[in-house]
Amino acid sequence: MLNFNNKKMKNTYLYIFFLGLLSLGSCSLETEPLTPIDTSFYKTKNDAYVALVGCYDGLQVATGGAGLGVPVVSEVMSDDCFGGTGNSDGYNYAAIDEFDISRSPGDVDLLNNNWVAYYKAIYRCNMLLSKMDQIEWDGDTALRNTYESETKFIRAYLYFEMARLWGSVPLLTAPSSENVPQATPEEIYKLIAEDLVFASTNLPTEAYNVKPNGRVTKWAAKSLLGRVYLYYTGYYAKNDLAGVVTKTQALGHLEDVIASSGHGLVDDFATLWPAASVEKYAGEANREFVFSIKYTYTSDYNGNTDGNQWMVMFGMREFSSYPYGRGWGVTVNAKLWNAFSATDTRRAASIIGIDEEKIKFDKKNSQREYTGYYNKKYSPMVDKNGVDLPITLGSQFWDISQFQDYVVLRYSDVLLMAAELGSGNAQAYFDAVRKRAYKDNFVSSPATIDNIMNERRLEFALEGIRYYDLLRQGIGKASSSIAESTTLLSGGVAGTKTITAAKIQETKGLTQIPNTQITLSGGVLKQNAGW
Repeated sequence: MLNFNNKKMKNTYLYIFFLGLLSLGSCSLETEPLTPIDTSFYKTKNDAYVALVGCYDGLQVATGGAGLGVPVVSEVMSDDCFGGTGNSDGYNYAAIDEFDISRSPGDVDLLNNNWVAYYKAIYRCNMLLSKMDQIEWDGDTALRNTYESETKFIRAYLYFEMARLWGSVPLLTAPSSENVPQATPEEIYKLIAEDLVFASTNLPTEAYNVKPNGRVTKWAAKSLLGRVYLYYTGYYAKNDLAGVVTKTQALGHLEDVIASSGHGLVDDFATLWPAASVEKYAGEANREFVFSIKYTYTSDYNGNTDGNQWMVMFGMREFSSYPYGRGWGVTVNAKLWNAFSATDTRRAASIIGIDEEKIKFDKKNSQREYTGYYNKKYSPMVDKNGVDLPITLGSQFWDISQFQDYVVLRYSDVLLMAAELGSGNAQAYFDAVRKRAYKDNFVSSPATIDNIMNERRLEFALEGIRYYDLLRQGIGKASSSIAESTTLLSGGVAGTKTITAAKIQETKGLTQIPNTQITLSGGVLKQNAGW
């Protein structure tokens, strides 16, 4: 049975248990429970704990074990990565990269597995929340508030991801298989804000490392609230977060994290990332990680989907070179490498440079959209003998059993968000991030909005953040930044890669609603423009 104190959230047995007990859903034919739900299960505090673990498991599967992997999709849609993959592969990543379904017209369900996994996880959260009053808490109000807060955080995170991908989605706040239309963005973000405010208020005020790594803390809730505020008010040009959180309140939450959480920056940026530091890795529970989604290496093809199954997409195409492991070849745009100065330590810690590191890469003929650069922060790894790390740990499947956690929120993000929102300490926060990056080569620059946004690109490169930072600056800014026409090698042959601003503007930066979901809804769901 899963134990939060485990280094990795090994949830094989619990996942199978919940798959039967809480077969979950969205507005599709797949929403009916596979087995009758025994509502008497939700009775004791231990029952509540098991159900909470099921919610974490749903989050883990939705972000790591189902569909295309949102961190990858987010990078491919940004100006920092191309779809890449193999030269003989399908063109689904090209369709996402270019916001153009005509690149792969048969892909009418690009993110259907993601959609289903999100609603399965939301169902689990809604089920636990609906049973809070029938659970025997034995007077332990603090425990109830903690479990309810963690569950609401997970639900808020799931809806936030969905709202950024698809814009408007059905909003379910109780366990249901009802066929409902898409809610308005304001309705969705109102629930997200309310859930995060509840968690920010009711989670214990204690140092971040009191809870086992991977559990939601007060500081994670406050930090995510800042991110949601900035995205919603930016993308939708609003003055507050759906009438729930003001700018002053959002900044206050971030300042509270800075003052009271115990979080801080690690000294060396490279030590945040296993492939960039090897022997000096700071570990998954380091003081800078505010919230991470946990994975382990035990995935298989029998229903155990607890690995980081998207990370393999970032690996060098079918090629390993210690410490970097093989993968499917989503490529990094050379523009990102060139955006860093030579004195910025983050460049070599974030990006694998084939020529710069003198790697004898010999798979150009297998690689589509070759640039000479790959993601180092989330690179699969091999040992000194060239064996994939999941295999050395006992997994049978190197590709689906990558196990590096996904870092959702870092303390440097909190500092830069607070600076962006106009903190009186904005310059100090901005300088702290840059001093760590440049070390002895640090030169101060003013903490203007433009400088902060540029710093965010460099600090969070290839972490799934850049695309949404562009969108919240307006679709005009996003489309002009992402659009380009350049020459890239595909299968060893030079060709033109084109991403047009018009397509990004037509889709408003949103992705395709899966056609299967539209069909199953009987047309209640409506497709996003441009798809």
